[in-house]
Amino acid sequence: MAVKEHINEYFNGQSFMILCALALIVATAVALLMGVQPVQVGSTGLLFSLKGSLFEAGAFSAAINVLCLFVMGGIMMALNKVFSYIRSVTHLFVSAFFLLQLAHPAGLVSFNVGTLLGLVTVMLILPLFASYQDRHCQRNIFLVFTAISAGSMFHYGFLVLIPAFLLGFINMGVFNLKGLLAMLFGLITPFWITLGMGIAKPADFVLPQIDIVWNLTGQSVVGLMHLLALLIAVTGVVLAVMNLMTIMNYRMQTRVYNAFMVFALVIAVISLCVDFGNVTVYLTLLCIMVAVQIAHTHTLRTSPFRYLLMLLLIAGCLGFYAANLLYP
Repeated sequence: MAVKEHINEYFNGQSFMILCALALIVATAVALLMGVQPVQVGSTGLLFSLKGSLFEAGAFSAAINVLCLFVMGGIMMALNKVFSYIRSVTHLFVSAFFLLQLAHPAGLVSFNVGTLLGLVTVMLILPLFASYQDRHCQRNIFLVFTAISAGSMFHYGFLVLIPAFLLGFINMGVFNLKGLLAMLFGLITPFWITLGMGIAKPADFVLPQIDIVWNLTGQSVVGLMHLLALLIAVTGVVLAVMNLMTIMNYRMQTRVYNAFMVFALVIAVISLCVDFGNVTVYLTLLCIMVAVQIAHTHTLRTSPFRYLLMLLLIAGCLGFYAANLLYP
């Protein structure tokens, strides 16, 4: 029993998180030395365009990318300290996030749209959670949807955040007529300013071009990256279902916070299927939400299954990392 408790404390502790962070740095450096190239994704925004890599691939871009991943982990830890969406004292959700990111070396070697989408998401969770049962939180609603709208001008991937945060605010019990107006003004304002100042013209408006999964099955576009995304998605959904009954017994506020994590997980999975040709855009967002479910699964159970889950996670992520290096 003492050995099991020691292992459990290690996985939940800061030491394992630091080890995973160091592994992420080493994995990035090795990927750069091996000449791994970033995945080129659809770059069309509703008005402008972002390249798949926001900086030219190289050591500087990779360092910015890894730094942003660490910032995401830090924000998620800070959010958990304030809002306790995971009731146990654990760093495992950050460790799991780093491991899941490590499995995809092409997403480490440059600062990319997927990392930016994940970073914006975790930053916007703060005003969302802070709005719980606050009927006067229209500023938070306006802020969140303004940020999403501004992001969508540069890449359509940000549009997936609209239903996630809309459901989030509704579930927070704050979405009334004023909230609806705040959302609409938030979505309109960036376009209004951009078009009104002449930075862009209405003719520049472009609808996203997406590749639905069933249109691509069997084509050469389906590879290790897509297999990894599907495995992470299936794992996240299965674990979310397993955790559901226990989380439903939490107090209302904690249930509401975790409901948003599930909303975002499901919408990220749907986005992977709807835009299967550009899975890297949504992969970081998916990893964040799946990491939360992994932490729940580990902390809610005392059976050996939680240790098996961690071993499979570590082995699977390292295996995919090696496979992606050998067969890019």
